[in-house]
Amino acid sequence: MSISVGDKLPQTTFMTMGANGPEPVDSEEFFKGQTVALFAVPGAFTPTCSAKHLPGFKEKASDLKSKGIDKIACTSVNDVFVMNAWGKDQSVGDDIVMLADGNGAFAKSIGLELDGSGFGMGSRSQRYSMIVEDGTVTKLNVESGPSFEVSSADYMLGQL
Repeated sequence: MSISVGDKLPQTTFMTMGANGPEPVDSEEFFKGQTVALFAVPGAFTPTCSAKHLPGFKEKASDLKSKGIDKIACTSVNDVFVMNAWGKDQSVGDDIVMLADGNGAFAKSIGLELDGSGFGMGSRSQRYSMIVEDGTVTKLNVESGPSFEVSSADYMLGQL
């Protein structure tokens, strides 16, 4: 069963690249007392993710923050080095926190994992976006199939 609006996010540890290398990020601490726009992609450097999904959140970062979003975060079932390289490639700077879910533990714990083995990608995350207030999901937008509509920054802006 997947996570729903009103549910608290499960505790997990993401990884992010810090000044001295990979650093763990405790999900409870990351979301505590914050309103976070979290979005997930099936894979870093993949076509739709690189051409539309991540760039859309980068482009709309100030608009999202002006509507009450404290942090914007992107997660994917990729290792911290890939997520860091993708963030640099996309020039996200401080606008978007790149949260690596290297083993897919977060995607699985919220019931939004995707079997990408038919494409040689193994277990991945579905494409979605959510608004998380103090650790609780207040909006959830999960794409049905390979589409890219409800998980976009523009769609999220319409919800705020």
